[in-house]
Amino acid sequence: MSTNRYDFAPLENSGIRNAAKLLYVSSAKYGGDWHSTPHTHSCTELFYVTGGQGQFRIENQIYPVITNDLVIVNPHVEHTELSLNTAPLEYIVLGIEGLELSIADESDNQFCIVSFKNKKETLLFYLQNLLREVTAKTPGHEIVCQNLMEILVIHLTRQTNYSATLAPIKSKASRLSVSVHRYIDAHYKENINLDTLAEINHVSKYYMVHAFTEEYGISPINYMISCRIEEARQLLKTTDYSQAVISRMLGFSSPSYFSQVFRRTEKKSPTEYRKRSQQDS
Repeated sequence: MSTNRYDFAPLENSGIRNAAKLLYVSSAKYGGDWHSTPHTHSCTELFYVTGGQGQFRIENQIYPVITNDLVIVNPHVEHTELSLNTAPLEYIVLGIEGLELSIADESDNQFCIVSFKNKKETLLFYLQNLLREVTAKTPGHEIVCQNLMEILVIHLTRQTNYSATLAPIKSKASRLSVSVHRYIDAHYKENINLDTLAEINHVSKYYMVHAFTEEYGISPINYMISCRIEEARQLLKTTDYSQAVISRMLGFSSPSYFSQVFRRTEKKSPTEYRKRSQQDS
């Protein structure tokens, strides 16, 4: 007789197990009465397309999706689904609280779309079992579904080419701060202010400022300014754009205000900074 035994070391606390909570599971199929409107969620959503084809509108950009595509949308990212009438869109969706997708070497982690055509059996096994459990509602189905979700997340991180990991989000205030941070990263060149940021996130600006500052140690406006100044440094080093052009490109109200903010941050004027950069290169 031969025996193969595999011992396991005691498990440390799992970030996924401690942080993630499955909020809902549903399946949907496009019909003529489906009127899709842009919306956001406070949780991460995983959409797996099981049939048909269509599009996802994410932050005003359109992305085509087909059968076996997985769409992962992070919290507070505006999105909606659109179907082709000739091939009605079908999908299974999970809502997961406490997790946010992050992709190595990517600054914009709002969402990703991955084809799982070659791994569809694995995903469908867990997704279909989730649907069966929530439909039957047999005793203990909540625990079974939670465990299935956790296993599914592990398989996703193993099989994606995006080196995706799921990172815990600690609280409502933290989720809000991440959303504001992400929006500033993508729009710091635009004319945005506290009212804009608060309106987008459906909170009061006072609560938003407190939560963001508590999370990152800097106010939203000062963080936006730091993004603009970092970009200004690069433009002064690598281009011959005038201060007026750089000021306009980066959303400052005037060249004089740009110069004032730059001097306060860098302890030298934009002209002095450009001259020193040229001498050092």
